[in-house]
Amino acid sequence: MKRQVITAIVMLSAVAAVAAGPGKIKAKWFEADISPDVGALIAGYGENDVSVSKYDNLVASGLCLNDGTNRILLVSLDLIGMDYDSIKDMRRRLSAITGAPEEGVMISCTHTHQGPHTRMYAKKEAIAERSFDETPGSLDMRYMERLYSRVEAAARKMMEGDWGEYVIGYHSSQCFENRNRRYTTEDNHASFNAHRPILHKLTTGVTDPEVGTVILMGDKGPAYVVGNWAAHALTAHAPGLGGLRISSDFPGFYRRYIESETGAKAMFVQGAAGDLVTKDDEYGNAAARRVGEAVAMQSIFGILSMNRCYERFAISNPRVGAVMRSFETRMRKKWRDFYGRDNATFDVQAIAVGDVCFVGLPGEVVCELGLEVKWNSPFSRTYIAYLATGYYGYVTPMNLMAAGGYEAQSHRFASADTLTMVKTAQDAMLELRRRIFPDADTDDDPYPDNQHPPIVNMPGMYKGTKWSN
Repeated sequence: MKRQVITAIVMLSAVAAVAAGPGKIKAKWFEADISPDVGALIAGYGENDVSVSKYDNLVASGLCLNDGTNRILLVSLDLIGMDYDSIKDMRRRLSAITGAPEEGVMISCTHTHQGPHTRMYAKKEAIAERSFDETPGSLDMRYMERLYSRVEAAARKMMEGDWGEYVIGYHSSQCFENRNRRYTTEDNHASFNAHRPILHKLTTGVTDPEVGTVILMGDKGPAYVVGNWAAHALTAHAPGLGGLRISSDFPGFYRRYIESETGAKAMFVQGAAGDLVTKDDEYGNAAARRVGEAVAMQSIFGILSMNRCYERFAISNPRVGAVMRSFETRMRKKWRDFYGRDNATFDVQAIAVGDVCFVGLPGEVVCELGLEVKWNSPFSRTYIAYLATGYYGYVTPMNLMAAGGYEAQSHRFASADTLTMVKTAQDAMLELRRRIFPDADTDDDPYPDNQHPPIVNMPGMYKGTKWSN
């Protein structure tokens, strides 16, 4: 009799769980063509490279999430990067349009090398007399006006429509189509092997193969997909004419594959790609297609997993929120001389839905620092948004500075303060998690509620934890 009662309780609990299901969130999204005209200067490798053709459109993708109380807006632009003032201005404009707070508007760049000049071109002759606050001469101001206009128009049109309601989930898998472009010798001297292709096969640097996927699921299947992965978007940038085409590079192939195979709209958010490139980088569009579609297939794997394991991958309580934090650092000597100032302030931004957090960092943050942020996060999954709070050159940890190399030469502030950046990101995430889950039992540590289930010993045995009864 006792066993029958227990069985009945378990069955009723299961029925109740299915009936309740995962929580739903309101969402809208937009997409805008932000391509420059053929003939515009192309950023990436030279200040004066002129585009001669267009392979595909550069795209602005925006996803607005609304939990009924708070809103956030995630935007991804097919651009090399934008300076702090430009991002701050766009953030302010989009906040006014969407109702998301400014700290909740995150603007990241995919870092395509085949788009227009949207940030300062950092060479000594060009920046010697400039400060962060001045408009750099190489910035294409006519294009910037077009960019603001098109993105704002798309956001306004988005807000005119009705909110849709979706189940939202997340998934993490791996794609090994990226590699670290630094080769470091036994005595810790770095070789920038982009200039020595024969060394590509010798590279053993740290990589982050994680493909993070956020999925909005509607009644008819996936409706919107956000993919996050880290590698410089210069795969399509082949020598000669290949580098003079306007192109979204592999992020465009990612989006198109998701859309063609699932019917969902898609966004690609670049990860901590400072020292990561794709395999066969600069080989042209065939290589870019292969990489973009390989990453997209991992996101489709995430959709399949969510479809079949809602209880694991759907977010049960999809609250949203955002936090912006800043840290001050001392500029490196040569950059103090260039900019005429000793210190600078940098922003770190965090937005989250449920137990998934996007962290926006300044500059071209290297993979190692992106991993540090992920490892020190209280969220179940944390994804890095590249160049989301301004373009400040490369950002590297101290030992990469000791090894030297290309990234170290561009690092502009005291390398010891990269740990301050990581700690600032952690503080922002801790504060954000407490905002989103104010009723959670967080007297000690604000971890997800994954401490209580039994520890599973593969392939089938299990062992109770000290919290088990």
